[in-house]
Amino acid sequence: MEWTQSKTLALALQSCTKCHGLGMREIRDGVSNPCACVFRAIFRACYHRFRHCVEKEKYLSKVSLQFSPGRDGRFCWGRKDEEYIADFYLVSKRSLNEQEFRLFKYHFLLGADWKLCCRKLNMDRGNFFHAIYRIQQKLGRIFAELQPYALFPLDEYFQVTTRQLASAKVRKVIELPLNRLSERVPLRKVS
Repeated sequence: MEWTQSKTLALALQSCTKCHGLGMREIRDGVSNPCACVFRAIFRACYHRFRHCVEKEKYLSKVSLQFSPGRDGRFCWGRKDEEYIADFYLVSKRSLNEQEFRLFKYHFLLGADWKLCCRKLNMDRGNFFHAIYRIQQKLGRIFAELQPYALFPLDEYFQVTTRQLASAKVRKVIELPLNRLSERVPLRKVS
């Protein structure tokens, strides 16, 4: 993902002392990187969607038809909520080391507050919050830059967006020829 100020401006924290609410920080002459507050905002958005998918009643889950890019260009069925839950968990588990994942599991997945986490992991309060910020920053960057399908932006993950990958082949499948629309189906006489 190529980071620009237009992508990071809305995610930046207005009171951030590093980027001053602009979302980008200049690290060298002319070289800019996104600020850590942007990655934490990305993580929080993904985490809130994860919590929504987990807490939603299971009978509300729906199956969706989506285009599968590739040589054949086929369609496949999927359960986006369950896929997102699995992707969020597995990406987090693969990206964090053992100690970070234990903290992530206790605080974010199991919902323990800072006091319980500090007692369980033998940490003091300052180290706990610094570790939480590092985890949020690390996972926020990974969720946004994940290839080939990132977890953020959420609307692209959950909606079937027709991009250039699926341009002509999808249109050919979806469009109906005009002569088929004008044909009338003969009805059977009911006696």
